Amino acid sequence: MRPVLLSHVHDPATTPVFPGDPPFTMTRAATIDADGYYLLRVSCGEHTGTHWGAPAHFDPGGLRADDLDADDLFRPAVRLDVRAAVARDPDYQVRVADLVGFEAAHGPIPAEAAVLAWTGWSDRWGTPAYPNLDERGRIHQPGFALAAVEWLVETGRLGRRGALGTDTFGPDPGLDTGYAVSRLLYRERRISLENLTNLGALPPTGAWVLAGGTRNRAGSGSPATVYGLLPASDVSRPPTTVAGAPTTVAGAPTTAVERSSGPSAASGAGRANR
Repeated sequence: MRPVLLSHVHDPATTPVFPGDPPFTMTRAATIDADGYYLLRVSCGEHTGTHWGAPAHFDPGGLRADDLDADDLFRPAVRLDVRAAVARDPDYQVRVADLVGFEAAHGPIPAEAAVLAWTGWSDRWGTPAYPNLDERGRIHQPGFALAAVEWLVETGRLGRRGALGTDTFGPDPGLDTGYAVSRLLYRERRISLENLTNLGALPPTGAWVLAGGTRNRAGSGSPATVYGLLPASDVSRPPTTVAGAPTTVAGAPTTAVERSSGPSAASGAGRANR
């Protein structure tokens, strides 16, 4: 297997923050010249940038970050390409018909899989077009239709374990302020994978995803480096450049975060915290 990165670079200058979430800042805590080592102080919410969400994010009795085990964060993956539909309608919802059509073309979705929607939205990263707020502060982003997620759950494709992943803020359509998809998803041991990128590096079937991050005590999720693990038949594919190359930290310890000590410039505004 060959790993590919599915995570954006976390950078307060470019990372969009979900409206109402804590601001994202990075400041220098130590420098090599003054302290003998280089260290950043990072402040953000658990659901900033590329991240995963635990069941407790929406289920008051659900598992928290430190309750999950390795199998919950390591799942077989299918990648559903809905870019054409999203290009026509930014509020597009992945339908049961999309899932049935996917299986007709690529075979059954494995049990307890991570179902990843490749919408193409990550191309908007670092711009106001990512949160895509209208004049009323409403988010316009694609997501999964509730009926599609009900089908995945009821048929066992999302079983006790499994995940919904997307290259947007989350699995819910942006206009759904009731988070119906999340409220169904976050049961048992199921998780979300959000703000992904580089999904084009994955084949439709046969890959796995592995989510890193921190296991905060009683946490609801974590910013994460998410990896796609390509099957042996795909190891000859050339590596894919990850969108959002480092612009502030890597390779520049003396100037890295001078412009990123305040709230993210890419933050949206106008909707209550999740």
